[in-house]
Amino acid sequence: MSSVNTSYLHPKEFILIGFPGMENYQTWISIPFCVMCISALVANVLIIYIIKVNESLHNPMCVLLAALSVVDLALCSLALQILKIFWFNQRAIAFEACLFQMFCVHFFSSLESSILAIMAYDRYVAIYNPLRYMSILSYRFLAQVFLSLLLRDLILFGLLPIFASRLPFCSSNVIQHCYCDHMGIAKLACTDISLNNALGLLAISCIFGLDVIFIIFSYALILRSVLKVGSKNALRKALNTCGSHLFVILYFYTTLLFSLLVYRSGQKVQPEIHIMFAVLYLLVPPVLNPLVYAIRTKEIRHAFLRIVWTKKVNSSKQSARC
Repeated sequence: MSSVNTSYLHPKEFILIGFPGMENYQTWISIPFCVMCISALVANVLIIYIIKVNESLHNPMCVLLAALSVVDLALCSLALQILKIFWFNQRAIAFEACLFQMFCVHFFSSLESSILAIMAYDRYVAIYNPLRYMSILSYRFLAQVFLSLLLRDLILFGLLPIFASRLPFCSSNVIQHCYCDHMGIAKLACTDISLNNALGLLAISCIFGLDVIFIIFSYALILRSVLKVGSKNALRKALNTCGSHLFVILYFYTTLLFSLLVYRSGQKVQPEIHIMFAVLYLLVPPVLNPLVYAIRTKEIRHAFLRIVWTKKVNSSKQSARC
């Protein structure tokens, strides 16, 4: 039997290409990405601060918004790693670091999906049974649901890097992407990846699939409840609120579905188009979520204006004293 060269089983590092064939333009491409990152960071930090300092916002809806902002900050930090490729040409990433990045991308994306599902139920209770809102969506209930979904996401996506670390990599260590993801790594292996593929599909079905079904069901019940009331004003208000929510949800799951189909269907799609969608999948939701869920929420908008007004009044008083 011929001996196996163990140096090929686990490469010391992977090389992230970024946008293949567009190396000369990646600095320019990074500018809008950077603007989106900064906007998302500022907006989500501001939302967390506003909710923290205003006791009137310590309710289930705002707690969920704060949790969503924390997850969005984590996704932004992953996007900042992409800018290192564009600005400093730091394309090499250690094998273990790549697996950890892969876990973080999938785990935080799944947490985003889980929180969106809980928020859909929150909106349903607020519209269908507003008098019992606080008793149904108690902090204990939210904590139990969130911890259950967190464990689900942690276990299912935690298995991916474990199984990926067992794959032998005998040829290329170049990943045609801006960051490490499951199928991008698995496709480099020189062995059958059917088990990895099945595990990935299981995780996606049990997390994103179930969340999508639950969100659709919740918004269908919201629409039915509003139609039962028969008030045009209530219908217009519900459609205005839920319509913007559904737009963000639709974008989030559409870009996710596109990325999954490209990897698994074998369809020929330009790599730069696939990678662009994958990057925007990380960046756009953290930018849109504060606009749709927070700024359009009257209580948060008023709290922000009060903070701005208070600081303006205090600065005016200090100027007058001087």
